[in-house]
Amino acid sequence: MNRIWNSIVGKLWVTILLLVSFVLFIVTVLLLEFLGNFHSETVEEALHNEANMIARIFNEQSGEGNLSIVDEVLGPETNAVIAEEPGKISYYLHDGLNGEEIREKIVSEKEFQKVFESDETVTKEMLLPSLSEADRMESYIVMASPLQTSDELHGTVFIYQSLEVMDRTAERTTNIVFLSAFIALLLTTFFAFFLSTRITSPLRNMREGAFELAKGNFDTKVRVSSGDEIGQLAIAFNQMGRQLKHHLEVINQEKEQLSSILTSMADAVITFNQDKTILLSNPPAEKLLRQWLFKDGTDAKALPSEMLHMLDHVLTFQEEIEEELEIEGAYYAVNFSPLYSGESVRGAVAVLHNMTEQHRLEKLREDFIANVSHELRTPIAMLQGYSEALLDDVGASEEERNEMTKIIYEESQRMGRLVTDLLNLARLESGHMRLYKELVQFNNAIERMSLKFSQAAKEKGIELSFTTELDDWAAAELDEDRIEQVMTNLIDNALRHTPEGGQVHVHVENMGDRAKVSINDTGAGISEKDLEFVFERFYKADKARTLGKGGTGLGLAIASNIIKAHSGEIRAESKLGEGTSFIFTLPLKAM
Repeated sequence: MNRIWNSIVGKLWVTILLLVSFVLFIVTVLLLEFLGNFHSETVEEALHNEANMIARIFNEQSGEGNLSIVDEVLGPETNAVIAEEPGKISYYLHDGLNGEEIREKIVSEKEFQKVFESDETVTKEMLLPSLSEADRMESYIVMASPLQTSDELHGTVFIYQSLEVMDRTAERTTNIVFLSAFIALLLTTFFAFFLSTRITSPLRNMREGAFELAKGNFDTKVRVSSGDEIGQLAIAFNQMGRQLKHHLEVINQEKEQLSSILTSMADAVITFNQDKTILLSNPPAEKLLRQWLFKDGTDAKALPSEMLHMLDHVLTFQEEIEEELEIEGAYYAVNFSPLYSGESVRGAVAVLHNMTEQHRLEKLREDFIANVSHELRTPIAMLQGYSEALLDDVGASEEERNEMTKIIYEESQRMGRLVTDLLNLARLESGHMRLYKELVQFNNAIERMSLKFSQAAKEKGIELSFTTELDDWAAAELDEDRIEQVMTNLIDNALRHTPEGGQVHVHVENMGDRAKVSINDTGAGISEKDLEFVFERFYKADKARTLGKGGTGLGLAIASNIIKAHSGEIRAESKLGEGTSFIFTLPLKAM
């Protein structure tokens, strides 16, 4: 029931019903009042006409024959009394009970006495005995009209009628009016429901469509059933649905595009709210946040203090700020920009570009320039010095001049080897050096490369050995010359840095689809802080390992690039005072 009262149908029905009921009530009251007055006036006028007619008949004719004429003149349920003198009744017409008592009360009424002496007609409502019951009183309308008004004292005709006739007529009229009102209310209710249903049916459809739109079903359409305002509203609703779908698709496309851009960015992007909470971050930023949050220590925070200071500055002064920070040993170019909502700042966005690799490359470049300059300075100085000595004819004997020439030749060869190594390394790192791979037996190739240093090891008093756990039929696709260059470099380094009486051992292991080659020596070893840089160009550990042992500092870098070009891996393990192991792996060919 509450659903009906809360619906538009119920409200329209109640509104129309109340309006029609009010109008019908006013019309009914006015109509009843009008009909009552009209009926009273009609009765009085009829009685007055009948009284005048009787007076005229009585004046023109006399005798008992007048009674029959008077009876014809009087209307139904109307009675008459004629008195020629006050208190003296000449004749009467009465249909019903209590006639004598009624006549006496009418004739004796004081207000009617003046009619006998004037030409004035008097009408009065009186309470008289009933015509149908002996002991009941009824209301009557009584009219007294003069007879022979030319005489000073003349008679009077009294016409009276019971008001029950009027009441019955008024009751019938009232019943008809109320019946009409009831029928009007029924018709009003029917048409109100019909009208409200016609109006609210498309509204209900639009309500259901609005609920579907709220659920995200933007393909919902409502039927346009008319060309009026409701039909236009339905057209506007359908247009709104299409526009919402279009705008949502555009927003989703822009959101996906922005998400794709943020996801594919190498830089870390973090968006902050006004209260410094993180709203959005891309994968690189999430990785950084996890690193900062779960770092060692009890003072771990989501953001470093340096970035929090920058964020405070941006939110307070509403200006962009850019700095380069060192955070957890890494270098970042950090750019903070405010985000606006209207004219107020609603947050900030931070873009972090990792500059660690650039710093590392810059340091390598500086070290490379310094190392190349250092490596070239000594031979150039010696070439310049001895060539000047020869030009100045400083050598006293042929033997001394030959010695100077020999030194110049050796230093020029050293410079040639340095340039050659630099060119080879550049080709390897750029991928321009071509590898000539062939299928070779792995054990035979590595053993041959290792044992060619047997004579050099004996001369230095070092024990050189080779062992393998790999099957003899195991093969690999290798550029044998390049792998021999790697083995030569690693074994030569091991021999040069191992003291007399030490050992250099080459060992091959089987790792399933790969072969592991280890070159182990019992030399002085490499410190842990230097171990991670041994494959860098021109990098040398302490002077104890390099003093008096000439080299360009590029051999291990070249070896690393050759192994990686063969889809292998290389690493170094060492402990000071115990020795060093260079280990690399190469893929085997499936047989």
